[in-house]
Amino acid sequence: MDKPHKKLIAWKKSMDLVEKVYELTKKLPREELYGLTSQLRRAAVSVPSNIAEGTAGRSAVQFRNYLSVAIGSLNELTTQLEIIQRIGYVNDGDAAETEALVDECLAVTYGLRKSLA
Repeated sequence: MDKPHKKLIAWKKSMDLVEKVYELTKKLPREELYGLTSQLRRAAVSVPSNIAEGTAGRSAVQFRNYLSVAIGSLNELTTQLEIIQRIGYVNDGDAAETEALVDECLAVTYGLRKSLA
């Protein structure tokens, strides 16, 4: 049986983002395993998880709330990406590429939330 969330562009893009964040965090120092690595990964995983949970037979109002949580996690990721860039854990190219994917996710998730109004 097809899951409704798997048809959403917001979910698909956020799954791409999870992969990108895991790839990026492999480059962080081992000492950050329980710090920034964990924070970045949890924030990234939260995005498609909340989109999926929101589609699970929820009302439009409830779904909007789950999308708001996903948007919050995306904004959290933006801050964490800037932190790892500022302290020199990743190069500008890797950070910019990931940030661009976050921006895409934000755009489609905001659009989906707006469509439920």
